[in-house]
Amino acid sequence: MSRKYMLTYCLRSIVGDWFQTIVDKDVSAQNAQALAANILDWLISSGVVVAERDDCVLGAESGHRPGPAVAAVVDSAAGDSSFRDLWTNGLAIVTERSVFDAGQGDPIAVSCPRCGTATRLVDDCYELIPEVWELFGTGIHAWAEGQDDAVVPCPSCAQQVEPTDWIWADDYFALGHLGFKFWNWPPFRPDFVAEFGRRLGDHRIALVEGKL
Repeated sequence: MSRKYMLTYCLRSIVGDWFQTIVDKDVSAQNAQALAANILDWLISSGVVVAERDDCVLGAESGHRPGPAVAAVVDSAAGDSSFRDLWTNGLAIVTERSVFDAGQGDPIAVSCPRCGTATRLVDDCYELIPEVWELFGTGIHAWAEGQDDAVVPCPSCAQQVEPTDWIWADDYFALGHLGFKFWNWPPFRPDFVAEFGRRLGDHRIALVEGKL
């Protein structure tokens, strides 16, 4: 778990609502709902969330609040269990084509999965470089609109790369059809994230951390 998230989580009550989204980058649109149901069954049976749904998330009608065993999957070093008392403290599951992002701020860099070269997206003042960002922004928008054949040429090696394959610094973006967004929970334990990935069929996953 990043040091940045640990700090921002501790400041959550002052500056807003934070989230962690575990995104499956490989599942197809056709299989997303079935896989989501399997994961939810596991989370409920293991006591991580409760089965009942209520108004406890942002951006969705309802979600699942923390269960009795939630302490086993979050970092106890955060030393904060007050998230249990918050109105916004649930799990929302997204099962549709989505661009998951970190909310505030801008993406800093993105790396090519083919050649490994990182392309910086911001200048020394951390402002987006328009001509660089336009290349990637156009590809993301095309994918979000349903263009499965959308590609973004790598500025370094010139290979055509699908928008879903780019590797974003700090996992600022993740594109996929399935995401599990946990609101205001302490940072996850690494073994929980690893088990989550295993139960997703060892698909590629991203952990998108951010705030509204």
